[in-house]
Amino acid sequence: MARETPSASLCFYVSSCNPHAEEAPLPLRAFHPSLLRLTPAAQFLMQGTAECRFGRGSPPRRVRFLAHYFYNQQEILHFDSDLGAFLAVLELGLPEARSWNSRKDLLEMYQAEVDLFCRKNHEAVRAIVRQVQPTVTISPSRNDPLSPRTLLLCTAAGFYPPEIEVRWLKNGRRATEGVFYGEVLQNGDWTYQTQMMLEDTPQRGDVYACQVEHASLETPIAVQWARQKGPPGPSSLIPGSRWLHS
Repeated sequence: MARETPSASLCFYVSSCNPHAEEAPLPLRAFHPSLLRLTPAAQFLMQGTAECRFGRGSPPRRVRFLAHYFYNQQEILHFDSDLGAFLAVLELGLPEARSWNSRKDLLEMYQAEVDLFCRKNHEAVRAIVRQVQPTVTISPSRNDPLSPRTLLLCTAAGFYPPEIEVRWLKNGRRATEGVFYGEVLQNGDWTYQTQMMLEDTPQRGDVYACQVEHASLETPIAVQWARQKGPPGPSSLIPGSRWLHS
């Protein structure tokens, strides 16, 4: 299954409240047609959001449409195009979910938003959302010259937006032992950087790779490192980094 890009979402927010308030609510139709289905009464708050989630690739192979409905700031039900149905989140939303799921025309209308709303707006959004690809490097070091353990430091730098996923692979499999996660830090040029360390004892034939996924990439970046003759040099830690052990 194609992985959804965390930052590649379209989100629209509407709210309706007491009609006697000084500021009249905006009509729901000004935001998204699916939000017309709940009509607010006089003394409660009704809210709705519609969003699109895109898989990787351009155009994206996988698109998911979600419509959420809230009553007094609590989500009561939502539509999920992956399921093609409304799901009740709270008991309060059960009657509407049952009623709306019984209407084939309504389900088809919501499902059609995958193409009419999401795909139609995807290219327009990509054109205005700034994306910069990360540069990925690996630098090895050894804390103790007498120890066989080696510290591998993966640096992903110069990327935007800040959401990123970095992982270590050992011989093609994800490494989980001896992994330390660094923070995502902002550069002075509106880009970001982060680091991930792996402490291990390389054996002959072991191949390590730092794999990076980011919204700017259609496919993940993987930079490999294999044990070389001679002692490794010093690594370059980002000043001020804080580390979390996996």
